[in-house]
Amino acid sequence: MKKIMSIFAIISIVFGIFSFTNVNAATLDTLDIRLDKQTVHPNENVKVNVQFGKALGAYTFEFAYDNKVLEYVSSEGGTPNNTGDKVIVTFFDTSGGSSSRDNMSITFRAKSDIYTSNPTDISITASGMGNSDASEHYDDITIPIVKNVIVEPIYVDYGISLDYTGDVLKGQEKEMDIKISSSMGKNYEHVRLLAEVSTTSGGIVKMIAIDESHLEHDIIQSGWGDASGYQLGGKDVTQTIKTTTTFSEEGKYDITFKLINRDDSDAVIATKMFSVDVKNNPIPPTQPGNQEGTSNPETTPGTTPESNQNTSNGLNQETTTITEGSNTQESNEQTTQTETLENGENLLTEETPKVLPKTGTNMYIIVGLTLVGLIVGYQIYKKHERG
Repeated sequence: MKKIMSIFAIISIVFGIFSFTNVNAATLDTLDIRLDKQTVHPNENVKVNVQFGKALGAYTFEFAYDNKVLEYVSSEGGTPNNTGDKVIVTFFDTSGGSSSRDNMSITFRAKSDIYTSNPTDISITASGMGNSDASEHYDDITIPIVKNVIVEPIYVDYGISLDYTGDVLKGQEKEMDIKISSSMGKNYEHVRLLAEVSTTSGGIVKMIAIDESHLEHDIIQSGWGDASGYQLGGKDVTQTIKTTTTFSEEGKYDITFKLINRDDSDAVIATKMFSVDVKNNPIPPTQPGNQEGTSNPETTPGTTPESNQNTSNGLNQETTTITEGSNTQESNEQTTQTETLENGENLLTEETPKVLPKTGTNMYIIVGLTLVGLIVGYQIYKKHERG
């Protein structure tokens, strides 16, 4: 019988303890947790402010964070313990109620090597919370209170350029490079490049580019990239699209490029217009006598082409000129050059005289004939006078 009574006494004591505990436990429904910003950039701080709504003499708060994008900086209102991915802040008022607190805070910093957008969160739990005189205890927070934050770089707008060298001529292919770049480009999963042309010349533009699968794309007609788009973004991102462009007519062409986001109803990310002046393609004039297979022989005064050359047995030879009134005929020594053909035959080439032929009338003969005539006339005159 005494044994049974002892068991009932123990049960009563335990039940009383639990009943007393439940009576003094309450929910801290005045708790308010806020971040001072929703987006944080590299090397910037984000602060978590915790308001209790009443004075607390004891508490332990745990802040779990993503250490890939955030790092712990400091806390206020307790003793911190950073485990690498969680900071545990503990507070206990040793003065007996005169140093209780109604708030606390903790600060994190975004890491410097962040090049993409990183949605993350800070999860908060709590335990051991009591009022300033320890007469009231509050329920532990075991289901984390989650506060969302985005860690991302400061993005720089995308730029578009059109690069080429020299004049652009009508009907002639021109290599043109389209470049899309940013020192810190926002990340997009599906983008496309479109192009529009405006001109008063009525000309047609073909801007052909070849992708990695060796498929041709006319950027003017169908844009660049897969219909669903391609990925773009990151630090110092540069995309170069090499094109072969042809303008059918001369004149001024305005080409507008648009980079669009397929995931946002084709919203325009970047746009740029370029003006291209297309010139007429001049045809070089044909020079008389310079056509292939023809020659323009020079004519020496006093001679004709026909008298300068004689054709014999398929070889060309220059003739000599006989001086009028001379008893001897001067012949020029000739030098014959030979060339060896592929079949081993020798071909006589142009024969060049070493001494130029004499042309015109010898003045000494004329003077001599005149003197002879005067002497003969004088002799006839004397003979006639004596007779």
